[in-house]
Amino acid sequence: MRKWNIIVLMLLAFPAFNYGQTRIKSAKSDGSTSSYPDFFRLAGYKQADIDRKLAKAYYDVFEGPNKVYFVVDDSTAYVSDVKNHDARTEGLSYGMMIAVQLNKKQVFDRIWRWSKKYLQHQSGPREGYFAWSINTSTMKRNSEGSASDGELYYITSLLFASNRWGNNTGIDYYHEARHILDAMWKKDGTGNIFNLINTQAKQISFVPEGDGYHWTDPSYHLPAFYEVWALYAKDGHEQFYKNCADTSRVFLHRACNPVTGLNADYTEFSGKPHSTRWMPAAFRYDSWRVPMNIAMDYNWFGKDKAWQQEYAQHLQGFLRSKGINTFEDQFNPDGSKPDFILKAGNNPPKLRHSLGLVATAATASMINRNAESKGFIQALWNAELKPYDDGYFDPYYDGLLYLFSLMHLSGNYRIIQPAAK
Repeated sequence: MRKWNIIVLMLLAFPAFNYGQTRIKSAKSDGSTSSYPDFFRLAGYKQADIDRKLAKAYYDVFEGPNKVYFVVDDSTAYVSDVKNHDARTEGLSYGMMIAVQLNKKQVFDRIWRWSKKYLQHQSGPREGYFAWSINTSTMKRNSEGSASDGELYYITSLLFASNRWGNNTGIDYYHEARHILDAMWKKDGTGNIFNLINTQAKQISFVPEGDGYHWTDPSYHLPAFYEVWALYAKDGHEQFYKNCADTSRVFLHRACNPVTGLNADYTEFSGKPHSTRWMPAAFRYDSWRVPMNIAMDYNWFGKDKAWQQEYAQHLQGFLRSKGINTFEDQFNPDGSKPDFILKAGNNPPKLRHSLGLVATAATASMINRNAESKGFIQALWNAELKPYDDGYFDPYYDGLLYLFSLMHLSGNYRIIQPAAK
């Protein structure tokens, strides 16, 4: 583990983090960018060490003794939230995104086939959507309903797969993405099932069903994904998706506290915190994803740079004030300690310095490129996917966010464009 004198770090080490020529990102006609800086290299780490760290993280999550990826047979596999004893569209679609980004076609195909076979509704009002959770022991669905972020990731990862591998290698990825999108556009409230996106608010719903259609989860707001849909879905709704991207960016301005950068897990479309019957509104596990999503949008499309830079400075400034190696993982949006602590799985409620938030907080250094932000990259570099001091261990959520963040910061999470013909 490296030990840095903070004064030396700030005054001497960080001039190299000012990017120089490596910062160049050329804007393309589609609005995307064409280069992805390796922020670990810019922070002084060696390429071989970066490659090893990313490879080990993938091994730990997908192949090691505490893996969350399980092969069923030659053609199917699933990703499991092992602490909750289920597979959910969140992790399955994350696994697909990781696989397409890292060019692991067999892993991608196995997860997609399993998802389609066991979770995708093939008829009725939910046709095309996915049951969000299934017990992997009994193979009984825990719910028939959908969680909108799962479909969001499925669609985007399938479009990327189409671009990377084509549609003639066993799975027509584009057709599968369009099937979900086309089904989404047919949802008109019949059976109380709606579009994934509240079409009036132009914001993603918490769930596309009943009352959940009328409020949202800030961590589901991925404006970069809507931009990808506008580029590659080619379903005639391009302008709507662009409008949704812009709406999500403005929504995040309202949802994130202007001082701390924190948001509530659930909110109204106005950004006002939304409490539920299972917990009062606060910054909790879902919210950890928000800085990573904003960093992705900043790096891929850069259409809201001024606010996103302020956001990253405020968020990292707040977390630094709590101790860069000690900040806890649940807060009220104003930064105070919440009265209600949400437990993780079946473990007793407890605040921790959680790897998932350590990881996504570091991705904000893709935006906040001042001297202090390097400390978050170093904290992630020094972090490990292992049990906490109290024995709690989450290789699923911590592990996936850790791997995603390493991919982002190493320049290995990109817009996958169609192969040149």
